[in-house]
Amino acid sequence: MSEPIFTNDAIVFGILMISLGFVFYTESKTVGFWHKFYKIVPGLFMAYFIPALFTTFGVISPEWEIENAAGEIVKNKSQLYYVSSRFLLPAALVLMTLSIDLKAIFNLGSKALIMFFTGTIGIVIGGPIAILLISIFSPETVGGADFDAVWRGLSTLAGSWIGGGANQTAMLEIYQYNPAKYGGMVFVDIVVANIWMAILLIGIGKKDKIDKWLKADNSAIEELKNKVLEFTQKVKKNPTLTDFMIMLAIAFGTVGFGHFASKYLSVFFSNLVASIESQTWRNIFSFLGSGFFWLISISTIIAVLLSFTKAKNYEGAGASKIGSIFIYILVATIGMKMDLALIFDNLGLIVIGIVWMAIHAGLLIIVAKIIKAPYFFLAVGSQANVGGAASAPIVAQAFHPSLATVGVLLAVFGYAIGTVGAIVCTILMELSATL
Repeated sequence: MSEPIFTNDAIVFGILMISLGFVFYTESKTVGFWHKFYKIVPGLFMAYFIPALFTTFGVISPEWEIENAAGEIVKNKSQLYYVSSRFLLPAALVLMTLSIDLKAIFNLGSKALIMFFTGTIGIVIGGPIAILLISIFSPETVGGADFDAVWRGLSTLAGSWIGGGANQTAMLEIYQYNPAKYGGMVFVDIVVANIWMAILLIGIGKKDKIDKWLKADNSAIEELKNKVLEFTQKVKKNPTLTDFMIMLAIAFGTVGFGHFASKYLSVFFSNLVASIESQTWRNIFSFLGSGFFWLISISTIIAVLLSFTKAKNYEGAGASKIGSIFIYILVATIGMKMDLALIFDNLGLIVIGIVWMAIHAGLLIIVAKIIKAPYFFLAVGSQANVGGAASAPIVAQAFHPSLATVGVLLAVFGYAIGTVGAIVCTILMELSATL
């Protein structure tokens, strides 16, 4: 939380863009060290990791504290992640979805849903198992009484890792974890989820070997990718300034409408949910009051509708490439949130989180092996749970821009079941902590 060297978002954004430029420049090399390096480490991971290093060494920071003239401690926060997630992410989803073949998406079959639900089950059972295992070696780490009980705090992780921020907040309200200690749980959420995302990104560089080991059938995914590539070649053109302006108008016009509509929908559904008599049902449907949920949902729905119009031809002018630029900027701002040095500051809770995530990952690998699911379904099914709508499309588009919509659809579904799954997980964690 100490003040970084650079606090001006304009300067920080410049640093992030230079980082991305460095990654793309070095990744374009066809011989030498960098060519060999990127055969092992994906460029998308480096786009995430370099900003994390800048944060770790105090060059930049997502948030920091300073003392004002009155001697008061004031918290400051960079707005870059907010701008990227609320403006660039939905715009990217629009541009990447314009050329989507909805029929081909559905032809991906049941394995996508199976892996998504496997990821959910992995989170539900991972929490209580982690508590049981850690209690053997360090019972105080998973202890606490009343509203300081660790299992109450971990309930917020369950909400976040199955659904998203709205579900996490709902779990905090349901189980009333001590607000003074809640920051520690948010920290564990950020650290462990980001470490897991980094591992998934590294795995993308080895996807062919992983798929071979899983004996996976990639035919449906390849068919979807080939259809998009064929369509792109068919409508390919040398883009004009008019093309770029129209694409940006479509993207940010949709984002603007999404913000407009989400404001009213979130208020309407918040009031509607608040009128439900049952506290249980109010908590289950609390995600409907999230403006971000409606923003992503509305942007995706409009983009899917546009894919049935002539707007899809803008793929030939590079719509998905512009969308990919926005996604990479989002990745850099997510990396900026990761301070690697803080991993050792709250080691006990971090260990719980790592064990929890390892169980989630292990179950995904076992089921993927059994049903011969491609690594794509494993990675996106996991991120649709753990990362939500902000990072599931990132992982999906790393395989191919045409697949970003799959990540969004699964992540939105995660919002819907997040609170229910987290409640089941918390009940099991409470039982585990009191054994």
